Amino acid sequence: MDAISSTHIERWLRDCANVFPAHKDELNELDAAIGDGDHGANMARGFAAIPSKLDALAGKEIDGLFRTTATTLISVVGGASGPLYGTFFLKAAAPAKGKLKLTLPEFCTCLDAGLAGIVGLGKAVVGDKTMVDVLTPALAALHPKNGDSLTGALERAVTTAREAAEATIPLLARKGRASYLGERSIGHKDPGATSSALLLEALLGAVQG
Repeated sequence: MDAISSTHIERWLRDCANVFPAHKDELNELDAAIGDGDHGANMARGFAAIPSKLDALAGKEIDGLFRTTATTLISVVGGASGPLYGTFFLKAAAPAKGKLKLTLPEFCTCLDAGLAGIVGLGKAVVGDKTMVDVLTPALAALHPKNGDSLTGALERAVTTAREAAEATIPLLARKGRASYLGERSIGHKDPGATSSALLLEALLGAVQG
């Protein structure tokens, strides 16, 4: 497989409506240690609202799927997660304008634009104990190497994302609510980093499925 289609993207976004409710308690527990304790509930509520929005779309171009996801998350998800994830999908939409299929390099361009949007909004860098700690290395790993397949690249990105999420445990939080805890934030896995890894795992599952 050398391209990702709008069918894959739609399946990914619909699958997230199951993935995040399934991990709601896990994400809430992680967030309770260093945040408000509602990250799982917010993510579950936001992504659960997406399938019905996709049903109403007249066209299935990838940019439309991304924009609809963005506006839904921004309007439904509370806290910082809604604007951050919403910005990710909103910025990812622009390079996919009018397209029903993307090559791996084109898809990387979309997701890289999404990450740039998150960084621009949240001002976080790698090492700040946020979702950026997962998305930065994982999306770098997604870029094609030695002509590998889309699935191979996604598997590499997911492995990187899982490892990067675990690597947030010893970090001192420098952004968001967790930063208020100072050194007490050390020793806890970041919930935003964890949900970002779950997002990429869902993408791999949608493409494989």
